[in-house]
Amino acid sequence: MVVLILVSITLITFDERSGTHAVTSGIRSVAHDIFSPVVSAVNDILRPIGDLFAGSVHYGALQTENQKLQQTIGRLRQQLAERPFEERELHALQALTNAKDLPFLNGLPTVTAETTQINVSNFESDITIDKGRSDGVDVGMPVVGAGGLVGQVTFASHNSATVELITDGQSAVGVTFGTKEATSILDGEGAGNALSAQFIPVHTSLRKGEMMFTSGLSGGEFPSGIPVATVVASHSALGATFETVTATPVADLRELAYVDVIQWEPSP
Repeated sequence: MVVLILVSITLITFDERSGTHAVTSGIRSVAHDIFSPVVSAVNDILRPIGDLFAGSVHYGALQTENQKLQQTIGRLRQQLAERPFEERELHALQALTNAKDLPFLNGLPTVTAETTQINVSNFESDITIDKGRSDGVDVGMPVVGAGGLVGQVTFASHNSATVELITDGQSAVGVTFGTKEATSILDGEGAGNALSAQFIPVHTSLRKGEMMFTSGLSGGEFPSGIPVATVVASHSALGATFETVTATPVADLRELAYVDVIQWEPSP
């Protein structure tokens, strides 16, 4: 390797000092022809070594830049993932804001609460909200959201409360429907199942898609006029005097990021 380097230096010296002298020019030409391949080989050997040293010098800086880029990409991905959730929350808040002037509220005061926990199983259907007695939320108060009746407060602590959904197996809501304002009790049948109303007289004027509202009868659990469910189907046994009606909740119980608790208590 040392010899190759000396040869390269010699050629460079000849190249610099020989000028245009005939003798030295000839020597230089012969030397160039002999050693040119050698010089080329030296360059081929030394160039990767130089590149390796240069790369090692800049590797740390490149690694730091790469880490910064990965962090930026991670933050952007997180923002994109959170956007649908934030849009749903915004939509839920807008829906509640629009519901403040709905006729069924009749100017009743409400408390807006955020859902902190959803408990849905074959045995129970309820949610936990972040408002309680200190905010004016109490047991028995109706809860609305996502387009209609959601349920009723069944437990209230100082800063939180439990709301039994209308799909819960223990839920029973007095409803009215039809042109003649027939009444019935709409029962929950468990999460994911349709609501049911029984003991409705046969031939009651009832059509698919018809809305059922809270009846608001004296001593009832809810004020009148709150949308509860829409009729899906009705059927009765041959010769029976009553029919059974199935219905789906008006409120989208899958979208309960926020709800409104109506500060209302039934009259004795």
